[in-house]
Amino acid sequence: MPLEPPAGDNQGVTRSTPRPIPARVRILAAILAVACVGLAIVGSVTFLVQRERVVHEVGERLEMQVKSLQTVADPVENAAEPETGEATATQAIDLQDFKTVEDFLYAAVSQLVPGRNEASVAILDGAPRFKPATLSGFDISRDQELIDRAVADTADGETTVGTAATDEGSLRYIAIPVQMEGDSRKGVYVRAVDIGAELEPVTAAMATYIIAALVVLAAIGVVGWFVTGRLLSPIRLMRETADAITIADLSPRLSTQGNDDISDLSRTVNSMLDRIEGSVDVQRQLLDDVRHELKTPITIVRGHLELMNPGDAGDAASAREIGIAELDRLARLVEDIDQLAAAEGDSYVMRDVDLSALTARVGELVAVIPQHAWTVEAHAQGVVRGDHDRLLQAWLQLADNAAKYTPAGTPIEIGSSLDAAGARLWVRDHGPGIPPASRSRIFRRFDRAHGKRSVGGSGLGLAIVDAITKGHGGSCAVTDTPGGGATFTIHLPPTAAALPAPVRAGDVLQRETSA
Repeated sequence: MPLEPPAGDNQGVTRSTPRPIPARVRILAAILAVACVGLAIVGSVTFLVQRERVVHEVGERLEMQVKSLQTVADPVENAAEPETGEATATQAIDLQDFKTVEDFLYAAVSQLVPGRNEASVAILDGAPRFKPATLSGFDISRDQELIDRAVADTADGETTVGTAATDEGSLRYIAIPVQMEGDSRKGVYVRAVDIGAELEPVTAAMATYIIAALVVLAAIGVVGWFVTGRLLSPIRLMRETADAITIADLSPRLSTQGNDDISDLSRTVNSMLDRIEGSVDVQRQLLDDVRHELKTPITIVRGHLELMNPGDAGDAASAREIGIAELDRLARLVEDIDQLAAAEGDSYVMRDVDLSALTARVGELVAVIPQHAWTVEAHAQGVVRGDHDRLLQAWLQLADNAAKYTPAGTPIEIGSSLDAAGARLWVRDHGPGIPPASRSRIFRRFDRAHGKRSVGGSGLGLAIVDAITKGHGGSCAVTDTPGGGATFTIHLPPTAAALPAPVRAGDVLQRETSA
């Protein structure tokens, strides 16, 4: 039974995936976030430290009022005493030279003039009695709430320091009780400082800091936007280049200007693209060559089958022989293609290879190839890094190629040498030779030399040799043999092994067979 979608589902509606935030924006946001947090922390710490300093200074100024009142109460005694630091009091001021509390309060208010952002008032029996005649600060004599609070705080006869929120702002005050023997009235001297006014320089400095921080953040944002854009432009170019690459066009490459990490990455990507393009070109060429090579035997077999007379036994046998021969050629072609693919794709087992032993082994194997006199001209003494089996295969392929294209009965020499330039494995024949114009392409797939050399084989033998040689980091070359013929040489790169001089062997393999 088919299941029905739940009600409310929108069938056939494609939901677009939200576009991710660009890396440029994310990098810039991270930079701005870190800068903003850093500026905020620095500003906050600076503001708190400056505020505490101002509050501490205000507290010291208020506590100095106790010593000032003591000076007013007994000016002679206090003048004779040395300064011992900031005075603090926890008890009421004792009066000696005044007859009443009111007289003392009047003298205190008259002599202790408030400074800037300060205010004072003398309270007698809970009511404001005196205030400074010259107000350099502000007036608190009408702030009944503050007066009542100061009276209540000093009811126990202790000096009190506190903070009050009033219409004037946040005030830091000190309330000092005043008592006198013989006078039952209670006096309180109050001195207050406007904390907000004292903090105005700090607040102004913080406002300036905030403006400067915003300007710095804006500058970081503008500069960061262009810098991140420049840093990410190679990556953007890399993305655009990757989008432009198609199977039909693998030519786009990245700009490699500069010596930074991005330039190194661009060079690496370009190298990768070169390898990919080369691999695709090789595959295309292989497919074209295989299609071309298969077309001829298929056409031959089909043509003979179409023209064959089924009733004629001789005609049928002839067509059968031709079909089998062409199928055998196809089988050899497929085998050669498989060997070429293995030579190009296999991983080589690199180890030290004894060149003398390798030369002797090749001499033993080529001696059984008929119709030619094989001679080992030179044995190299030393070792080379390589895959023994692959080197043996490539050298034998050169020998087989020489045997195919050299007239029967002609001698063929092989040999090896080793010096500071590397190792050389060569096969020398005395056949028709290779035209100079054909030497650059005979190692390609399905290419055959023309002219004096006959056409035959699959055209993959020398391509297999070239693939094995390149797998060892070497190269192949063709030169003329003195007196006529061609010399095929496999050049291998030098190794760290000792490089003794080659030894001429001079041993001739006299084994010959007739066709």
